[in-house]
Amino acid sequence: MRILATNFNKPVELPLKLKISFEAVFEYLENITKDNNHYLNSTALELLKEYEQYPELRTGFEDLSYLDKYNNQIDKLLSILFPDLLQNNEIKAATIPFEFTTFKLSKRFQQIIEDAGENYEFKLRNFDESKIYILSCAFILSYCHNVTIDFKRPFLFDIPNIKTGITKHYRTLLNGDFFKVTPLASAPKIADEDVKLLLDNFNNIDIWKEKFPPNSYQFTGFGMMNLFDVTPDQALSNLKENLLRKDEQAFEAIEKSISNLFGSNNIKFGFSTYGTSKESFVSKNYQAQNSFILKSIENVDCQNFFCNSIISKVFEHKELLAISNIDEYGEGSNYNGFYKSLKQQGIQSLILVPLKLNEDFFVVMELVSDTKYELNSINAFKLKDVAPVFKIAIERYMDEYETKLESIIQENYTSLHPAVKWKFYEQAEAYLFNNETNSKGATNLKNIVFENVVPLYGQSDIKGSSIARNKAIQQDLVKQLGLASKVIEKAKQLYKLPIYNDLLFRIDECLNNTKKGLNSGDEMSLTDFLKKDIYPVFNHLKTLDESLKNEIENYMQQIDDKLFVVYDKRKKYEESVTILNDELAKYIDKKQIEAQKMFPHYFERYKTDGIDYNMYIGQSLVKNCTYNKLYLYNLRLWQLQLMCELENIAYKLKDTLEHPLEIASLILIHSNPLAIKFRLDEKRFDVDGAYNIRYEIIKKRIDKALIKNTKKRITQPGKITIVYSQNKEAAEYLKYIKYLQSNNYLLPTIEKLEIEDLVGISGLKAIRVAVNYNNSSEKSITLNDIMKVIKDEHLN
Repeated sequence: MRILATNFNKPVELPLKLKISFEAVFEYLENITKDNNHYLNSTALELLKEYEQYPELRTGFEDLSYLDKYNNQIDKLLSILFPDLLQNNEIKAATIPFEFTTFKLSKRFQQIIEDAGENYEFKLRNFDESKIYILSCAFILSYCHNVTIDFKRPFLFDIPNIKTGITKHYRTLLNGDFFKVTPLASAPKIADEDVKLLLDNFNNIDIWKEKFPPNSYQFTGFGMMNLFDVTPDQALSNLKENLLRKDEQAFEAIEKSISNLFGSNNIKFGFSTYGTSKESFVSKNYQAQNSFILKSIENVDCQNFFCNSIISKVFEHKELLAISNIDEYGEGSNYNGFYKSLKQQGIQSLILVPLKLNEDFFVVMELVSDTKYELNSINAFKLKDVAPVFKIAIERYMDEYETKLESIIQENYTSLHPAVKWKFYEQAEAYLFNNETNSKGATNLKNIVFENVVPLYGQSDIKGSSIARNKAIQQDLVKQLGLASKVIEKAKQLYKLPIYNDLLFRIDECLNNTKKGLNSGDEMSLTDFLKKDIYPVFNHLKTLDESLKNEIENYMQQIDDKLFVVYDKRKKYEESVTILNDELAKYIDKKQIEAQKMFPHYFERYKTDGIDYNMYIGQSLVKNCTYNKLYLYNLRLWQLQLMCELENIAYKLKDTLEHPLEIASLILIHSNPLAIKFRLDEKRFDVDGAYNIRYEIIKKRIDKALIKNTKKRITQPGKITIVYSQNKEAAEYLKYIKYLQSNNYLLPTIEKLEIEDLVGISGLKAIRVAVNYNNSSEKSITLNDIMKVIKDEHLN
């Protein structure tokens, strides 16, 4: 008889005195002897007679060494509880409750312990030895005092098998038919109030010891313990738990849980991620090194890599697929890329479980084995319960992954327009993938370039903004110098010091120069003069005379406490500019949402003295759409209509602003496609290539251009100027102008202008057309109207 000694680290104090006794077995044998027809009658008589010489086994003993002393006798006596037919099936043993010494193991139990290895300790999982006293008291409360109390927790043993490498999990069930517990003289009476007190003080060992002193109850007998293999349930529970882990060992733990679930160390786990493109499925780079399908492959053309059956079942219908024999699959699929990838890794069977995350993205769980038929459609059924948790784990992982990508993009690319964000995500994915799989060191981010895009540029410039701003500053400085002069003049009258004459002369000189006009740096010079020469005098004068102090305080009240200048006229001007810019920007942003519905395109706008914006449209900018020139024509007509609407907004705002402002609108046409590149140093897009630089130069200089042989600007308030270089561009826009004139957006007069040559640029021309500010038409042009006009125009 094998004995598994207690695994407690030190002697355990209990409220129970433990006496091992087999009285219940002897009573059972005696009952058999009373039935002459019982098939064990003669056996029972012989055993009772034989065991008369071992009275300690019936009366009981407290010395556990007696288990060794009477090893053979106990083994034979308890055989009646271990039928031979069940020895290889049941996992059963006799045990001493609360002391955890186990003896008389069934053959299957003994084999399990032997397979665990010599170093294995038969020990409960996560059992807190410090709680054994209180748990035994709770048991007594229920057993002896009929208190209904649920103190039971599942007792689990984790027992490895050194032959298979698999750890199995067993739950225990204790049979209490073979012992009894009785209070001794030292046991206090337990009243209802004591029960209530104990129920609220589980962790207070002192109270429990007061009500159940050590050795105050007698335990007599033994227990029978049955173990039940709950490895599949535990593996499933562990797998769910590990799927939600975030630490670096999570993936390894998941793989181990899956191995336990299938009872094999051959099974490996991975996953691959896929997106849907316009016409097919494409692999993604999300941690692809964990994928067996995409091992060492960055991007896969799924239609050519997989067979039609996998595409249909896994990718299209999201159904589980099991392949139990890879070689047979290879024969049937003409040895496609999928087969070759698995065969190179020695994979012989696998299960694929697709999980849809959203309309354009899904994940495939991959379970693989190097043994044929180990994974099949039957045991694949085990994954049914874990798939929903795996989906939650992947969604959490993807959220974390998206955060990583967003961090890379924000750090390196700044805020992005939605139309091109996909390209930056692809680059960030490749960067993250390469850095996580490249053992040679970190790689650099590649440049983001969009080839063959057509630009559209427009601006609504506040006319005469520099002059207006200078005039406002001039008026504020004149007022400030006048206030300063007033203070010094009063000081001169009171104290008649020559220094005041000198200061007045210098103030008057500054005042006269300011009235004539401001040059670059004049504002700074004047502010410097006031700070260094005037304000120290003011500080002194405040201490001399109360009237001067009041005069100086009046001066300071009219000075901005941050800028230290009079900020009146300039504030009104800048507030007017801000209001106008905000209204124009708000309207453009609103209309842009609509324009993106025509066809996705890149758009960026800037606030200066007015609004200017860039748009780019082309096939390379979009991922799942097909570009057609029709969308460029749509956008051009939309832009021209937008400029008419912006002009009307500015016109209506003019009379409401404290500083009336007007805008002059300009559109630059450039029909030749170009490339744009995101510049990491500036965190913005710019044209790419020497030839395309010409376009940027035109953009920067065109609003200052003059009509040929005149001193007049090509831009003018109340009119939209359309700059072009090719006659076909003019012909196209004249059609748009005609359409908008028919809808009362534009007035009938059209001017055709030649533009004075710019530095390095010649041959530009312009169309200028007046905006109708009295458009009484109640019907506005919608996007559908624009698209219909363009389609009709280009079909005819």
